[in-house]
This record gives sequence, structure tokens and C-alpha cells, in this order.
Amino acid sequence: MGSTATEATLPQDFDALRTLILDRRQLLPKRLAQIAAYALGNPDEIAFGTAASIAQSAGVQPSTLIRFAQHLGFDGFTSLQSVFRERLRERQGSYEERLSGLRGDTPGLSKNRVILNGFLTAASQSIQTISRSAEEDVLERAVEILAHADTIYLIARRRSYPISAYMAYAFGKLKIRNQLIESTAGIDPEILSFARPQDAAIAISFSPYASATVEHAAALAARGVPVVAITDSAFSPLAQSASVWFEAAEGDFSGFRSLSGTMALAMALTVSVAERRRSL
Repeated sequence: MGSTATEATLPQDFDALRTLILDRRQLLPKRLAQIAAYALGNPDEIAFGTAASIAQSAGVQPSTLIRFAQHLGFDGFTSLQSVFRERLRERQGSYEERLSGLRGDTPGLSKNRVILNGFLTAASQSIQTISRSAEEDVLERAVEILAHADTIYLIARRRSYPISAYMAYAFGKLKIRNQLIESTAGIDPEILSFARPQDAAIAISFSPYASATVEHAAALAARGVPVVAITDSAFSPLAQSASVWFEAAEGDFSGFRSLSGTMALAMALTVSVAERRRSL
């Protein structure tokens, strides 16, 4: 049932909690893994939701939240939730203040300006979050893989597609051979069948994950083609197929998620690969 962790060894902040969850992700039963994935992808919802609302959003029973907390060593879900709430207290400005501003409770501003400010705020938060989560050694390994690839295959669908499309444009301008997977004829698997271990792929997808992107990445990895993934959680199926992966947790405004942080990361990768190739 619960862990034997003592109060002194319990994670006291969100980063420590995230590390603990990631360390145990391979040992988590299916339902607990489902909550773990939801918690890491939606920390604000965990902080402010009720057990009933969180369980409904995560697709589990409220009692499973208690089991998850106890599995990590907490005495109950409320104790676990306090770590998520502390994460928000450490941010500059309260959640309520930001939310009030985004809803338009700002004197003297038109609704259009409030919407613009909302998206700019979400974009800024996304960039800051990805800046903190992007580890230098991960960036170095990804650049190394892509710089030595004969051809870079770019795989994304739905809202992730603009990222791969712009990377294809930039790689082309930088004279780096690439293949954007966007076949209107439906022959993407055939195109990807040309990929070899001396090539590489960049796969991008966020929850709810595009099934085609997940399947293509898994198929390439199975054939020994290195995959660099950009996704939103260690529990993402893309992370399981990737040689190296980046966590890009984007903020949102009114349910529309920003792509600003991911775009900045993608362009940094693109230009870094070009720079590395110059020294090969």
C-alpha cells in the first residue's frame, strides 16, 4: 500500500516530488501511473482541484488519488496536494491575480486587449517553464544526434505540426537535408521506411497524443533510428521511444495552449545543429 518513507524523506517541493515520481514511474500500477501522468502534466489543476474533480479529469476513482499519495509516502492526498500548492506560492504573483487579469477584470482595457495580454502571459510562462526544464546535457545529446544524421525526419500532427513545418523551412535554409512527414497521399509509413540508423527523427506531440506520431516514432526506434522527442511528460508514449527527449509544458489561455516555448526550443535545436555541422 503506502511507502515506508518518513516525513523527513518526503519531497518538500515540486521539483523533488517530480524526481520521485519519475524514479518510480516504471513500478507504478496502471491507474497510479495514469494519475502520475496527469499530475505532472496538470500541476495547477492538482493544486486547486478537489479530489472529485481531479479524479474525474484524470479518469480514475477518488480513492485512487489517496493510494497514489500513500504510494509516494504521504499520509493522504491533502498532504500531497500541499506540495503542488506550494509550487504556486513560490511564483511571482498569485494564481488568483493572474486569473482575474486574464478574465478581463482590468479597468481601462478592452476585451481584445485582455485577450492579447492573456496569450502573451501564457507565452511568457511557457518560455520560462521550458527554460527551467531544458537540461544542458540533454540539449547537447540531441544536437549531437541530429548533427550527425544524414537525413532528419520531422514528425508531428495537429497543433504540433506548425513546429515541424517551421523546422523543415529552417533546415532547408541552412542546407540540412530533412523530410517533413506530411503526405496527403497517405504514404507516410512508406516515406519513413527509407530511414536508417544513420538518420534521425524529431517527433513532437502533446497530450492527447497524436496516434500517428506515436506509432511512427515507435517504428523508427524499433529499427534503430534515433528519435529526438519534444513532448509534455515523462509518461508520454513519445518519451518511451526517444533516444533523448525534452519536456515542453506549455501554458494556456482559455483552453488554447501556447506554442511559444516549444517554438523557441525547436529553433534553438535547428540553429545549434547547423553550428555543430560546421565543425564536423
